[in-house]
Amino acid sequence: MTLAEFMASKGKTIGVSDWLTITQDDIDVFGGVTKDMEPMHNDPAWCKKHSPFGTTIAYGFQTIAMLTALMHSATAELFSGSEGNENFPLNYGFNKLRLISPVKVNDRIRANIDLIDVLEKKSGELLMTLNVNVEIEGGQRPALNTEWLVYWISDEGRNNVKRSLGRSAAE
Repeated sequence: MTLAEFMASKGKTIGVSDWLTITQDDIDVFGGVTKDMEPMHNDPAWCKKHSPFGTTIAYGFQTIAMLTALMHSATAELFSGSEGNENFPLNYGFNKLRLISPVKVNDRIRANIDLIDVLEKKSGELLMTLNVNVEIEGGQRPALNTEWLVYWISDEGRNNVKRSLGRSAAE
């Protein structure tokens, strides 16, 4: 999908990601990086005995953190900054976000992404509002639903950002 095709997609689904498996190693690494080791997430034996889920679950913030990878998958890398590409996305936050169902170890998740709105804030700077629903394979309810705000910065927009930071466009 090109950026022009994307812009014409307001009100439509812009992509569905591939399925992504959340492993115990993924959960343990996330807990280690965030310094939040909890038995609900990191101790399968404890969960078997004490958890209402009978197994470990991903961190809620881990599910949120997976949005970027899911978006790249759903949009065929349209929103990834890369070498030779002057355009790039910036996470601007969320209007609303709900964690609805826990993601259990070895669950597979995927994102359905709809483009709600696109506003040109400044020349070369687009503010996109996306509705993202993260489903769990075989689940009755989604893991997460959010209205996600993403800035798309073009080459011209990048120069605007540099100037706002007190740097010259040539830097």
